[in-house]
Amino acid sequence: MPEVSPLDPETLAGLRALDPTGGDTVVREIAAIYLEDTPTRLRELEEAANAGHAERFIRAAHSLKGSSASLGVIAMHAAAERIESAARSSGLPAGVSHLPALREAWSSSEPHLRRLVG
Repeated sequence: MPEVSPLDPETLAGLRALDPTGGDTVVREIAAIYLEDTPTRLRELEEAANAGHAERFIRAAHSLKGSSASLGVIAMHAAAERIESAARSSGLPAGVSHLPALREAWSSSEPHLRRLVG
């Protein structure tokens, strides 16, 4: 059975349409930035959680949610959205409880993104 990509093909097609050469340059550039930025956002989440800084935690989750949506990284977007929503509605511990799902989403998405970058 072929592996299912965690990347939304419609979002990728939209990004490809922005490329004036009709290629993957824009997609590769955005994916490279995402690959560089995401570990920083994950560290911010962990540090904010450990320090008990709910607002910083929520901001990092919100940022990760947006960047994931922009690139079509489906599982990362969904996990970051759950973290942000839980932290906003029920407090920091509720948001933190969703971090394992976010880590799992990153582990499954990162190889696909690296292949995309080339």
